[in-house]
This record gives sequence, C-alpha cells and structure tokens, in this order.
Amino acid sequence: MKKEETLQTVLQDTFAVYTQVLDQQEAKLRSQEIGIVQSIGQGIAKIIGLPNVQSEEIVRFTGGSLGLVFNLDPEEVGVVLLDSSDQLQSGTQVRRTGKVLDVPVGDTLLGRVIDPLGRPLDGKGMVRTSQRRPSERDAPAIMDRAPVNVPLQTGIKAIDALIPIGRGQRELILGDRQTGKSGLALDTIINQKGKNILCIYCAIGQRSAAVAKLIADLYEHEAFAYTTVVMAAGEDPPGLQYVAPYAATAMAEYFTEQGRDVLIVYDDLTNHARTYREISLLMRRPPGREAYPGDIFYIHSRLLERSTHFNEKRGGGSLTALPILETDAQNIAAYIPTNLISITDGQIYLSPNLFQKGVLPAIDIGKSVSRVGGKTQLKAYRTVSGDLRLSYSQFEELEAFSRFGTRLEESTRLTLERGQRVREILKQKQYAPMSAAVQIAVLLSVTAGLLDSVPIAKIAIAEFAIAQAISTQLADLCLQIESGAVLTDADRDALLNIAKTAIATVVKDPKDSKDSIDTKDSKDPIDPKDSKDPKDSKDSIDPKDSKE
Repeated sequence: MKKEETLQTVLQDTFAVYTQVLDQQEAKLRSQEIGIVQSIGQGIAKIIGLPNVQSEEIVRFTGGSLGLVFNLDPEEVGVVLLDSSDQLQSGTQVRRTGKVLDVPVGDTLLGRVIDPLGRPLDGKGMVRTSQRRPSERDAPAIMDRAPVNVPLQTGIKAIDALIPIGRGQRELILGDRQTGKSGLALDTIINQKGKNILCIYCAIGQRSAAVAKLIADLYEHEAFAYTTVVMAAGEDPPGLQYVAPYAATAMAEYFTEQGRDVLIVYDDLTNHARTYREISLLMRRPPGREAYPGDIFYIHSRLLERSTHFNEKRGGGSLTALPILETDAQNIAAYIPTNLISITDGQIYLSPNLFQKGVLPAIDIGKSVSRVGGKTQLKAYRTVSGDLRLSYSQFEELEAFSRFGTRLEESTRLTLERGQRVREILKQKQYAPMSAAVQIAVLLSVTAGLLDSVPIAKIAIAEFAIAQAISTQLADLCLQIESGAVLTDADRDALLNIAKTAIATVVKDPKDSKDSIDTKDSKDPIDPKDSKDPKDSKDSIDPKDSKE
C-alpha cells in the first residue's frame, strides 16, 4: 500500500507541475509575411507581398522549394529559384525564413558529393554536421593575411618549375575548350595525396557525365578521401549554379580557419558568369559590355578575394584557388578573361595549337605567369628554372625563323636541338604526378646538355630511367630537396652523375644519337644536320625520284 501511495503522490505532484506551467504559459501572437507568386520564368519568380523581405534572404514556397531574393523592386520581389519550378505556379504562397543562404561545414563533408545547399548526391545518406556557415562572407582583412611563402606542388614539371603556385595564391587556368584545363586541376588534386592538403572541387554548369568521370578518377587514384565535390550540373536551376562557388568557398573557409591548408577548384567561372548574365537579364537588370551586367566584376572579385594565407594569429591556414575559365578562339582579351586575369595572381594559359601538336599539357610558357609563386618555390628549383626558361624562350623565338632558312649556324642549330628536348621533357602524361626531386633531376639533365645526344623519340625513356635511378640511389637527397634545402654544387654533381649513368643505358649505340635522316639518300650538299624535322623535307624533291 505504501508503494502505491508513493507512486500516486509522485504522479499527482508531476501533473500539478504540468498544470501550473500550462496556466502560466501565454500564447504569443506573431505576424508572418506571406507573398504570392505573380509569375514564373526560366529559373526566376516574381512575387508580390513580403514588404519587409531583405536582399539575399531565403524564402520558402509551398511544397518546400527554396528561392533566393535577388531584386527588391517597389511593387514586386525578384526571386532566383534554387529548386525545380515544376510544382510552382501563379498564386503559390511564399513565406520568409529570416535567414540568408547557409551551408553545412565539417569534416563529414570529405569524401562526399553534395549540391550547393549541402544535400547529398552520392546516395550515401544525409550529410550530418554540427555547424553551418553563411555562403556569402566578407573577405579577410589585410591585417589578417600573411605573405604566400609555402609552395603548392602540382606534380607537373612545367608548372612547378616555370609557373610555381604558392599556398594562398589564386592562379587562373584558362584556354579554349577541350585543351586539358580540368585535367590540369585534377592532376593537382591527385598530387596532394599525403601532403595534408584538403581539396574542394566545385563543378559549375558541367555535364553530369563529365563530373561522374572525374569522381571515378579521384576514386581510382585514392584522392577522394580528402576531397569534397560540390556539384551544380548544367541541368540544375541557374540559381543553384550561381550560388555554387560561394557555398563551396564557405565549406573551404571552415577548414582554413582551423589552420589547415585547402585547395579549391572552380570549374568553371565562364559558366558562372553566363548564368549570372542570364539571371540578371531575366530580372531586367540593365546590360553592359557583351550583355553582362555592370557588377559582373564584383561577383568574381568578392569570391576570389576570400582565398588567402592567414597569419599566425588567425591560425596560419591557407585557401588556394584555381579558377578555370574557357576562352573563345584564343581570345584572352575578352571581357570575362580580362576581369579574372586582373583579379588573380597569375594565369596558366593552355594553347589549342600546342594541344593539336601533341604537347601535353599544352601550357604556353610565354603567355603564362605566376606573380607570387616564385617566392614560394623550393630553393632547389632556382638552379634550373632560370636556365630552363631562357633556353626555352630562345628556342621558341628561333623556331619560327628557322623554317624560312635551309642552312643554320652551328650555335643556332644547337639552340634548336636543346629547345626541342626541353619541350619534349616538359611533356607529361595525365595522372602521373612527379615529385619535386625527380623533376629537378630531369630538368637539370636537359639544361646541362646531358640529353643532347638522346634522340627525341627516346627522351621519355631516358626520363623514366633518370627518375628510377634518382629515387633509388639518392633517396636522402630527394628528402632534402623536398624539405626546401638549397641544392649545393656537390648535390648538383651527384644528380648529374646518376643521370648521366642512367642516360648511358638508354643510348648505347652512337648511331642512336642522330636523328633519323639517311645521308645516303640525298646528294644535296647541305648538311643533313641542318634539318631535323622530317616534315620540313616533304616539300623538297628527292634527286633519286627525278630523272630530269
């Protein structure tokens, strides 16, 4: 009986507390603004009502679709749709959320494929994070930044040696379509394996099949574990494509503020600019040059200014940006390319002419520049980068004029032969990043003339032999180079000796060191060494083929 009375007493006390709380609770009335969809367009909606709505506020349509407030006109509100408009029609109700666009952030995003709103696209379930960040944020203050002084190794010889990139830099990759821009960025992501650098790939307006192939390549090369893919495909609403780079940058800033190094790739900002132009014209904003609105420069500058290297007080993290841009018919003086060139800290230009000739990656050294990375470059590169750029620029200048002459001076011929081997050594297959020590050994070999006796067809074999020999016989020196040590004369001699021995195994027959021109088939008194390209001799008539 005592137990039953005790239980009854507890229940009575509990219900008494509940009754007291309910009696004291007063229902509070609050006003809620509800707008009405007046018209639906291609990715936009015009709404009447919502008198107190603010710019860039998120609104919710009946059914759960989201929109971003874009225009605030006296009589209507222009909203950019972030979801499909299939279920929307005139008369649909719209409610304010009182929030700006925010995205989930955290380590759980690594290895995931999501859309700009943080919704999963990989079928692995919901993305569960404990924090959210607004997608639009002010760029870090000048006093919070530190100089860019640490290299970001891409694993690509032509970039690391001649157009170096530093952590916290913004390096533009531009060129015509199908010249290898995305492949360059993909190789850079793959090369960050084991370097404690997180990567975010933002696909803007790309085909879903192309992004799926890129994700498969990341899986194959074990690079997906430290990478997040933010995807707004070409079939997605324009508004989703517009907010994609800002959302991806907010996700990257979370890691940067923790003192970590992040690489973000925007692929590509041409689609982003076109999407913004489409939205602006539909919203009746006045067009300017090439029909782009007047603030097209601002939308990219406020995006890329968020990439920087923080000082020690802010944790010392860095956010390196590789924006990609597509040019039309090699016109780098167009509106959007010139805007982005002026915003970024350098550009890597991919030439379609080089691509057609089989020079891959098709990097035009003369039109590419890095305005910051030279200060961050590993010290060992300085022993080869200067001579390499000089010899290559001399070669490119002489190559154009040498086509008009038949007999060349010996010095000119040697310069052309050296340049041909430099161009051949700068070629590199995709998904084959090269360590800094091996790059330096290979480039040092070509600048020192060790490859002058190797035929063009065997340059790749000689390069592989040098890489194998250096990695196995000078492992300690490789570690010193990659740690930033200066390359001494003794180290240089050691590299050259090993490379010379490796090259000797490739070129065993002295006849192999000559190009494939048979002097017996020509009675022309001109020295056959003066013409190295078999294509140059196609227009001439062989004396043996003519009886006249």
